[in-house]
Amino acid sequence: MDLAEDEDKKPKVRAINVDGTKNLADAAKAVDAKMVYISTDYVFDGQGTTPWEPDCKDYKPLNVYGETKLGGELAVSSTLTKYFIVRIAWVFGVNGKNFIRTMLNVGKTHDTVRVVNDQIGTPTYTLDLARLLVDMIQTDKYGYYHATNEGGYISWYDFTKEIYKQAGYSTKVIPVTTAEYGLSKAARPYNSRLDKRKLVENGFTPLPDWKDALARFLETLREEGELS
Repeated sequence: MDLAEDEDKKPKVRAINVDGTKNLADAAKAVDAKMVYISTDYVFDGQGTTPWEPDCKDYKPLNVYGETKLGGELAVSSTLTKYFIVRIAWVFGVNGKNFIRTMLNVGKTHDTVRVVNDQIGTPTYTLDLARLLVDMIQTDKYGYYHATNEGGYISWYDFTKEIYKQAGYSTKVIPVTTAEYGLSKAARPYNSRLDKRKLVENGFTPLPDWKDALARFLETLREEGELS
């Protein structure tokens, strides 16, 4: 995400997130196919404390990543009628890097860690999300949705404490503000609360509690020998 802010990277980011998405939407339209587009809370400005609703059009992306993901959303919605635009946040899964893996690695070598306590949202486990998307694509309940795990809104500090608790780490977690932690190149939203009521209203099963999702993810890491 931070790399997207580099001037020499911006054209590539736009080519992938906007132009590439438009190409996919055009292909879907040509064969009258449904399309699922995974988007992000970063299309909003991340201010306030009110959860963002799926059909909110108050777009004010904070960074290039958010701008281009919004561009992808608009490419889909302006091209197709049979689409699901699903916004997620704080994603983790078995493939690739994620916040949980980072915190586990840091916790192995540090007695204390500093984690921001003023950015609020809810994690999304890719396994749970995939199950929802399979159910969703089999319907004609098109439109915008928000999908993160259940269990309420938390901070990255709260998340880290639970990670270490479930992993059996004794690492101390110190809460700090975003300002105290130090700004990253790409601005991060303070408010990543996503309103997910539309899922239930349209008959979809909500994702499980994020603590349960974390437990299942950590168990997978143990089975693969990544976590002892």
